[in-house]
Amino acid sequence: MQFKILKSKKDYGNALERFDKIFQAKTGTKESEEADVLALLIKEYEDKHYIIHAPDPLAAIKYRMEQQGLPNSDLAQILGFKSRVTDLFNKHRKLNLSMVRKLHNKLNISLETLIREY
Repeated sequence: MQFKILKSKKDYGNALERFDKIFQAKTGTKESEEADVLALLIKEYEDKHYIIHAPDPLAAIKYRMEQQGLPNSDLAQILGFKSRVTDLFNKHRKLNLSMVRKLHNKLNISLETLIREY
């Protein structure tokens, strides 16, 4: 059981293969401890090489609506007016504090996402 920082795609691939073989090892075994360390090394490599940026607020709203099967009319009920929804999606209007609060409470979208610049 020798560990090293993953520096290449080959190292990463080898670590994934090994982790796949041992990730269900019984707790307390050498394989289980190895899997724990490999998980940390893999996560560190992925965090550095596979960066996922948070969506802009409008993309997050659209995604959550799709997830919940909500039409624009439901979003209009949350925000108060159908014209607000149209203005938002056409980028003629920005989210205000009241809208952010309503969207956070009703659609459970993180505040950090809703206040991002777009």
